Amino acid sequence: MSRRIAIVGFVVVASVWATLARAALPLVPYPSHAEEGKGSFVLDKQVSIDAPTDTRSKEIAAFLHDAIAEQAGIDLPEHAARKGRHIVLKLDPAVVGDEAYRLDVTPRGIAISAATGKGLFWGVQTLRQLLPVIPSQETKVSIPAVRIEDEPAFVYRGHMLDVGRHFYPVAFIKKQLDLMSYYKLNTFRWHLTEDQGWRIEIKQYPKLTEVGAWRTEPDGSRHGGFYTQDQVREIVEYARQRNIMVIPEIEMPGHSSAAIAAYPELSCAKKPIKVPSGWGVFSDVFCPPDENVYTFLQNVLDEVLPLFPSPYVHIGGDEVPAGAWAHCEACDKLIRDQDLGDEKGLQSYFVRRMQVYLAGKGKTMIGWDEILEGGVDASAVVEVWRGDEGAGKALANGNRIINASPYYLDTPLSRLTVEKLYLTDPLGESGQARREQVLGAEAPLWSERADPLNAEVRLYPRLIAFAERLWRGGPADAASYADFHQRLQAQYPRLDAWQVGYGPEDRNVAEYALSINAKRDGWQLQAQRGFADVENHYTTDGSEPTASSPSFTDTLELSAPGTLRVVPFRKGRAYDHPHSFQLERSPAFGATASYDPAPSPTYSQHGAAALTDGVLGGENFKDGTWLGWEEADPRLTVDLGSATDVHEISVGVLQQADSWIWWPRKVRFSVSDDQQHWKTLREVKVTPIATDSLGHVQRVAFTAAKPIHTRYVRAEITRHPAQDDRHTWTFVDELIVR
Repeated sequence: MSRRIAIVGFVVVASVWATLARAALPLVPYPSHAEEGKGSFVLDKQVSIDAPTDTRSKEIAAFLHDAIAEQAGIDLPEHAARKGRHIVLKLDPAVVGDEAYRLDVTPRGIAISAATGKGLFWGVQTLRQLLPVIPSQETKVSIPAVRIEDEPAFVYRGHMLDVGRHFYPVAFIKKQLDLMSYYKLNTFRWHLTEDQGWRIEIKQYPKLTEVGAWRTEPDGSRHGGFYTQDQVREIVEYARQRNIMVIPEIEMPGHSSAAIAAYPELSCAKKPIKVPSGWGVFSDVFCPPDENVYTFLQNVLDEVLPLFPSPYVHIGGDEVPAGAWAHCEACDKLIRDQDLGDEKGLQSYFVRRMQVYLAGKGKTMIGWDEILEGGVDASAVVEVWRGDEGAGKALANGNRIINASPYYLDTPLSRLTVEKLYLTDPLGESGQARREQVLGAEAPLWSERADPLNAEVRLYPRLIAFAERLWRGGPADAASYADFHQRLQAQYPRLDAWQVGYGPEDRNVAEYALSINAKRDGWQLQAQRGFADVENHYTTDGSEPTASSPSFTDTLELSAPGTLRVVPFRKGRAYDHPHSFQLERSPAFGATASYDPAPSPTYSQHGAAALTDGVLGGENFKDGTWLGWEEADPRLTVDLGSATDVHEISVGVLQQADSWIWWPRKVRFSVSDDQQHWKTLREVKVTPIATDSLGHVQRVAFTAAKPIHTRYVRAEITRHPAQDDRHTWTFVDELIVR
């Protein structure tokens, strides 16, 4: 017998025995009850599939037939023979539970029993995991005898894919549905609209896809795409066949810039905007007092709802920035007339109106936990992303919840490891006492930095651990994780066979650290590889690395300035987009540098050396090349080692308004011969730019009319004034001397 053993009260020996015993059945998720028998069932061309005559059962039988052909290389006869060995699918009301099933494998035959088609299909998926990973050269396959009784702990086991920020083709989505179904995840939430892109065809409003589905990237390229209604139907049907419900998310009232770019009259300002190309929270949102907005959204939903049989519709309802409606007189009037109190009440008014409309269409509204802030009806389902406090508030209000906050798969692998995710209780702290209100959990993949090239690195194997925990439920500890981890190893050959670009379990695919080399005449790039077989391909001319570009494993020596781009490859495919480094040489290269005050410890991993290491900062303030100060005016000093003719001094600065990082107001450049007496060369005022969500880098420079002979150079930064009572961050990088 091989069944899950409660760790409490058992000695370590018992835990080890349980782990070893279960290795013979590397099933994920592991069943509620599994008892191994004697012998095995021989699957060959003489075996037939016997199924009930209803449409769904016949569909499941056809799915199993094709799966056996693909995985075992055996094409079973289409019609069951009266005599012989059979795989029998049974609808049996005695099997209690909407998704419950029973699987019996004996040397004489295989029987899968369930009260519903849902359970029958999950039984088929468990049988698939007992088949070979790839087709065998043999004409028969042995399946171990086993008796399994199984049902899930949670009814909602979901994955959300954000296709708004980056578009994912139909083939990619179908591949993920296949994988979700294989591991018994039953809900795919499709985040179809976002500030950066509207992704679903609405025939009454063609500009939503003509305009709202496309954006111009900072490099001038165009990104976008959308799904036709026929493609939506195709994906929803594909999911249904695999036991997966598809829930659409149409964002409102915030995260609606793409819709407003198409139809500016939907905002309170009524002014044209462009589809944003950067990330963050935008103030271009739907206008609550404008009745035309509700007409628009109801018309949109009237086209969306028939495409999705799901009883649920997600409206987002999150991240309307404070002050988004501050300059709208009609909004102020609505707040007064309806006694809404403030903007939170205004947002709640908007949400309640849409909830009533959806209820009239027979749909239950799901919204992120911000919908609670102004009060929301208890019939709404609340998806929790802001932690246990939001969950507790929703549960106390009587709402059912979906817990998403611990499972954000855009979190780096090094921070949300497979083990950490596995050990997280889907109930959360608040859900322990209100178990009946917790529908389940969801693992979202937000796509600011994920796209079809690198998304699977973030999804797997973490989504497999998530599937195990949501199906199994109950507590988890080190011993149960060790058991799961052993079964997880058996999944990797399957993922390889299906060409899934999965990531490591507890670290990033590759991390790069660039520093001055030991000889101080160039640079050394060190790579920490998440897999032993990762190859780092690179170029030094700014071009895109390919599988035929030069490669290194752990260390690369560089001597010439230029644009270095490096990509981790595995099994012949790129696992991520290029990591770029701009390398510069000047008399300050490798010189001793200092600062006062010290920068934030979060943004000072290389210390003062970052000012003279010859590596320029990029648009991402987290890339390790920047030094960051909060509410401070840093003074940067470089010792050139000896008196040198100086023609120009420059320092790099960054603006990323969404993260409260601003270009400084001014930079004062000075020089000294003895570091005691300083001569001011010039105070350079920095011209401000319009606030947006993009990262902007510039070099603030002083150029001398004739050479200045000096040893010490200094840049004194005066920060940008605080904005909206928020602290100002100042980020600087290389101090270059020419």
